Amino acid sequence: MTARRGAKLAGGAVTVLAVGAAAAATIGFGFGSDGDGATAAELPPATTTVTRQTLDDTESVDGTLGYGDTTKLAARSGGTVTTLPYAGSVFQRGHAVYKVDNQPVVLMYGKLPAYRALGPGDEGADVKQLETNLRALGHTGFTVDDEFTSATADAVRDWQDDLGVTETGRVELGRVLFAPGPIRIDSVTATLGGGVGPGQEVLAYTGTSRVITVQLDIGEQRLAKKGTKVSVELPDGKRVDGTVQRVYTVIEASDDPNGAPETKIEAQVSLADAKAGAGLDVAAVEVTFTAAQHADVLTVPVAALVALAEGGYGVELVEGSATRYTRVETGLFANGRVEVAGDGVTEGVTVGMPK
Repeated sequence: MTARRGAKLAGGAVTVLAVGAAAAATIGFGFGSDGDGATAAELPPATTTVTRQTLDDTESVDGTLGYGDTTKLAARSGGTVTTLPYAGSVFQRGHAVYKVDNQPVVLMYGKLPAYRALGPGDEGADVKQLETNLRALGHTGFTVDDEFTSATADAVRDWQDDLGVTETGRVELGRVLFAPGPIRIDSVTATLGGGVGPGQEVLAYTGTSRVITVQLDIGEQRLAKKGTKVSVELPDGKRVDGTVQRVYTVIEASDDPNGAPETKIEAQVSLADAKAGAGLDVAAVEVTFTAAQHADVLTVPVAALVALAEGGYGVELVEGSATRYTRVETGLFANGRVEVAGDGVTEGVTVGMPK
């Protein structure tokens, strides 16, 4: 904008906004006593048009594809480890995960960890969990409820017979590992042929579903909310839809020995296509979050906005060989564009782009 144009438009000061600019230029604008706008010689140096579109506030962050959190499994009884799985092995309900003194520790499904031995007369949610698994493994003749009856004991004996262990009709503590579903062995700590005692770690396991973990700064918490839909780019360039399943806070130690710990937001994302990323135990991925979406709105480049001296924003409308400024209400800012609404601001209208 020339000095002569600035002198003619002398009504009030505006600040020209530029994308990524650390400082903005200040110019004067306004209307003369005759109310005329700028002349042809004073048209803005560049122009753009108002467009109607869907505006997405998105941000991409790095993530890690893996199997999610690991759970450490400790022995509940002492003895010699006679069978151990390999890391990467997958186990379903009813299978022995490892053995101590040749006695199997069997996987069953359930959210409640085993915390006591179970036998006739016992009652509780753990009894119902056990009976649900016995029924799923084909053992019947009892009612699935929270009571361990003589009929339950008969089913337990049948199950023990299938396992090839002593048929006691009771379930010793440590004989069953309850997990929410199938498990994958992440690492093995115990040694085959070595001794193990109560509370001593044997192995660590995860679920079998692929999970993406991303870490965000505390200021980006708006991006990750449970249920948020995301887009994931895999190492081969393929894009897969995902959903945020968990969001939690983690405290990270500073790299500086004298520095304060830092609070981070961590989110776990599940993939819509369970087969995506097959064959990759661990991989770096890119996760794109959409924090907000405004459909069918009028937008201009952020650089087209001018800050009004009296507050708020405006744009310079180019009407033939003349221009005029009009106040606008701004909405969503995203990807270098901004949602606008104001008098005379319609789709296809030309607006000035300040220097």
